[in-house]
Amino acid sequence: MRYFNTSGVCIPEEHYMVDLTSRLTQIKVMVDKGDYFTINRGRQYGKTTTLRELQKRLKAEYVCIRISFEGIGQRGFETEEAFCRTFMRLIRNALKISSVADDAAYIASWVDETVSDFVALSDHISNQCEDRKLVLMIDEVDRSSNYGVFVVFLGMLRDKYLNRKDAPYYTFHSVILAGLHDIKNLKAKMIEQGKYTPHAGESTTYNSPWNIAADYEVDMSFNPDDIGSMLTEYKEEHPAIAMDTAAIAQEIYAYAGGYPFLVSRLCQLVDEKLHQDWSLNGVQKAAQMVLSEQNTLFDDMIKNLEAYPDLYQFIYELLIVGEKKLNSIDDPVVNRALMFCFLKRLDDNQVIIHNRIFEIRISKYLITKESREKKERRVTGILKQDVVKDGRFDMELCLKKFARHYRELFNESDIAFLERQGKMLFLSYISPLLNGDGFYHFESQLSDLRRMDIVVDYNHEQFIIELKLWHGEAGHRAAYEQLAGYLRTKGAERGYLLTFDLRKSGNREPCEEWVNHDGMRIFDVVL
Repeated sequence: MRYFNTSGVCIPEEHYMVDLTSRLTQIKVMVDKGDYFTINRGRQYGKTTTLRELQKRLKAEYVCIRISFEGIGQRGFETEEAFCRTFMRLIRNALKISSVADDAAYIASWVDETVSDFVALSDHISNQCEDRKLVLMIDEVDRSSNYGVFVVFLGMLRDKYLNRKDAPYYTFHSVILAGLHDIKNLKAKMIEQGKYTPHAGESTTYNSPWNIAADYEVDMSFNPDDIGSMLTEYKEEHPAIAMDTAAIAQEIYAYAGGYPFLVSRLCQLVDEKLHQDWSLNGVQKAAQMVLSEQNTLFDDMIKNLEAYPDLYQFIYELLIVGEKKLNSIDDPVVNRALMFCFLKRLDDNQVIIHNRIFEIRISKYLITKESREKKERRVTGILKQDVVKDGRFDMELCLKKFARHYRELFNESDIAFLERQGKMLFLSYISPLLNGDGFYHFESQLSDLRRMDIVVDYNHEQFIIELKLWHGEAGHRAAYEQLAGYLRTKGAERGYLLTFDLRKSGNREPCEEWVNHDGMRIFDVVL
């Protein structure tokens, strides 16, 4: 019986998987052309699984060599000689499961003890590739990020690529590198860390030793149809289980945004931990479980936010302040965020957080960090039992209590702070009240690209809250219309409008009242 796998490579005979056929077809076109390219995607994005399946796909036409730098250790990168010896042994071992597995003499010939530098290795590769089409795949190239010798090795492969039409410069037909960083980022990282010293006249930033690489534009994320097909296979093997596969696939996509690990993890939790509750509520419970667990994906995400202050600030402004951000190809912060798969692009050249789970996890981290560092700015004084009765969350009461504490703590001297941090105040207030039974998320993309600030899911109820700054009576009426329109798209009849009025205190008219607008009930709170 197959199962959902989130640890290591996925195998179709053992695991439920998205059908990779169309993606592999696109990659094979690149290989057939003889392209050299890099598959750089976020952690646990299916790179190793893709390489494994691609190797099977290419085996009939090419000698496929799939190696990995994971586990090599420092010694394999210390000198040119050490790298050459390690590289040749890796290839020899990989050939044992290739289309030339029966050619013992050829396999043995790949290790030549006289090869001790890259000039000799270049000649050796030419000899080995003269009569065969070899495709080289190197996984986990990030493992080489502390070793400048790897940059020199890539330069040697580049030179052979440029001269490959001329004998005797035979070389690999195609080379595929897979890792988190693309090569220009990898080199920049090594320079920043003092692991690589550019030669005279060489750029210290993005002059890539891999500038021959073709653009890799294959979409490796999973769309709802991909997820639905996988669930259909699962359902066929579990005929007793009732499941609306299209609806569940869409719900999984809504949380995971197509991120392969998150898609598989949600399915795995529903199947193994939630008694196969393939309902919308089951997916929501699985999302809560994912958000509360520690894993390498989240660990790396927080580590990178801590390591790059400019990235932290960018994500903070996008997620908490609500600033719109453009996909600027010349902005290194945007490029880094896209490389880590923190973001995804929209059609109008804007970028948003990649998926709802990332939104929730990152925002919780930001809130916790800000609350710890700026305790005097917190609005507190409420317990969960104050607003939760019999398992139901009283949002009206929650907003009233927030308004009361807010008015006690803030005045016009805090305007500059509140203009940017009003949302953070409310999130830090409500977050502990939802802990364990609910969570909030942000509606990042609507048909007209308006942004609804907060949607709270608690048990089986959903609360839609719009946060605004006061921009006059006309602006307030427009907020009613915007919220009512969004409620209609969600099939809801009730919403909440929280407005921060930053005018001088003498002009303020605080209110807490239910308003009927265009068939919708809106609880209007003006602070």
